[in-house]
Amino acid sequence: MSTKADYIGRFAPSPSGPLHFGSLVAALASYLDARSQGGSWLLRMEDLDPSREPPEAAALILSTLDVFGLHWDGTVLCQSQRLAAYAEALADLQDRGLVYGCDCSRLQIQAIGGVYDGRCRQRQLLNSAGALRVVVPDDTVLFVDAIQGQQQQSLLKECGDFVLRRKDGLIAYQLAVVVDDFFQQVTHIVRGSDLLASTPRQLYLQRLLGFPTPHYAHIPVAVNGSGQKLSKQHFATPLDQQYPAAQLLEALRFLGQSPDTDLAGAPPEVLLAWGVIHWDIQAVPKLATIPIQPDR
Repeated sequence: MSTKADYIGRFAPSPSGPLHFGSLVAALASYLDARSQGGSWLLRMEDLDPSREPPEAAALILSTLDVFGLHWDGTVLCQSQRLAAYAEALADLQDRGLVYGCDCSRLQIQAIGGVYDGRCRQRQLLNSAGALRVVVPDDTVLFVDAIQGQQQQSLLKECGDFVLRRKDGLIAYQLAVVVDDFFQQVTHIVRGSDLLASTPRQLYLQRLLGFPTPHYAHIPVAVNGSGQKLSKQHFATPLDQQYPAAQLLEALRFLGQSPDTDLAGAPPEVLLAWGVIHWDIQAVPKLATIPIQPDR
């Protein structure tokens, strides 16, 4: 059994809108995995794109988690306050000749199959000319996911040199998440399978920056009847703060757990206490997605 010092997990939503059922599943899985091992559970706001973040969204996320009994440890880390740390990591990679400027458009990349072919590697563009990409080797990244099993990806053939700073100057997710997981000393990451393909890029950046590699577990993503991930973009229904227990019970079952029938109607703290005691990560379906009812 791990101790609190051994396990640090986190939930890292983007404040682009209210939490929905898919968000609840991700938060609950990471919370239960942390608490079941006596670990800490941290909260991080991935608020790097102000144009997509309504001013009230972050506060609504915090209040929703509180109503659902998903209480975090310590203070909330906001990525918008971490720009200097990202710039430092980026400068380190630049100084080592691992980063270059790229002015290719999204259409150009789509025209070559969506995998960037490194065409700007030798152009020596000014860093201010466009996006900044990191050079990737012709290696296969291997890792074992606690839910989805053995994974592998050829960075060069399946991804290509990937973006660390976007053309508009915003720091890309891949760099920010790696820097912040290291800063918060995160040891275990439980998140949606939509991020499974990003994990090899993060492992590669961890290696370049000399950071330790956390343990990963990717849960199925809740999708609508059209196979689309639940999101604000796809009009996912926000969580109802008046009925947290019923939604927690549904989320437990989505995650393959088998709460006792007499827990129906129990308050959130009772459901979460049961979940912590009985959490079985191996019972989580080894699927990429699971469709849910249309009203979610």
